[in-house]
Amino acid sequence: MSYNSPLGKLLLVANDHSLIGLWYEKQMYKEKMMPKEMKETDNHPILKTATYWLDDYFAGEKSDSSNLPLNPEGGSFRKLVWSIISEIPYGKVQTYGEIAKEVAKRLGKETMSAQAVGGAVGHNPLCIIIPCHRVVGSNGSLTGYSGGIDKKIILLEHEGVELSKYIIPQTGTRK
Repeated sequence: MSYNSPLGKLLLVANDHSLIGLWYEKQMYKEKMMPKEMKETDNHPILKTATYWLDDYFAGEKSDSSNLPLNPEGGSFRKLVWSIISEIPYGKVQTYGEIAKEVAKRLGKETMSAQAVGGAVGHNPLCIIIPCHRVVGSNGSLTGYSGGIDKKIILLEHEGVELSKYIIPQTGTRK
């Protein structure tokens, strides 16, 4: 199902039981993440619920995704990272390093690679709903958004994040 958002077209995909994909039209890795089993009909109740969630989000409501049946496809490490990202509050950010520390804690390890976390973040199959746009570099760089840094900036501004604290990659300066 296609959804016309303020950021361009989004593709929503579900199986019989849950939402399994939400991608920008030209998102990196989209083809690699596309599931084999999916429903794209506009009448699918899960897809309708997801579009209502997106309508609320883009209207400025702090939407809770707990009423959406989500089941992103990925290994246990990626699913753990996506679960932690889902806990980042609306209008807040966390660094890859902070997420890596939380992953290590939950796995009972002393450390975890922020780069490994970055790989999982970059392959998030449910953009916006699993808010990977809220993940920033340890130096405050707005980096690593497979939908494009321009979209990451728009989403963070939409959520009220004060971007003057962060480095914009194209310019190397704070906004």
